[in-house]
Amino acid sequence: MAAAALRAQLNAHITGMYTEGVVDEDTFEELREEGTAAEVSRLYINDAHEIIDDIDTLMEQPEVDFDEVEALTQQLMWCTSRCLVSLALVKNEFLIVRHELEVMIELEEQIAACGPNS
Repeated sequence: MAAAALRAQLNAHITGMYTEGVVDEDTFEELREEGTAAEVSRLYINDAHEIIDDIDTLMEQPEVDFDEVEALTQQLMWCTSRCLVSLALVKNEFLIVRHELEVMIELEEQIAACGPNS
């Protein structure tokens, strides 16, 4: 696919992420302008996945340390509502955001592969 078409697809995808509230437009635009959106997205995906796995592990324990669960949940709050939510909801939100960010990363990489003059 030509770079121009990929850029159009990327822009449409990112606009959809803003419309759906997947990412904060002002913050994400800053990251895009700095050229760090894909890297920050990768870090978020990895960190959030690890935190969700840690919460899942804690919840499977015979005696759940709810203070630790709450501390881990606090780390996820910037991407979810400002209250404690069920693990299933947090996982679902993470999967949606991860998918959207992975699509964006893939498009960015395809554009880069087309070369700087495309």
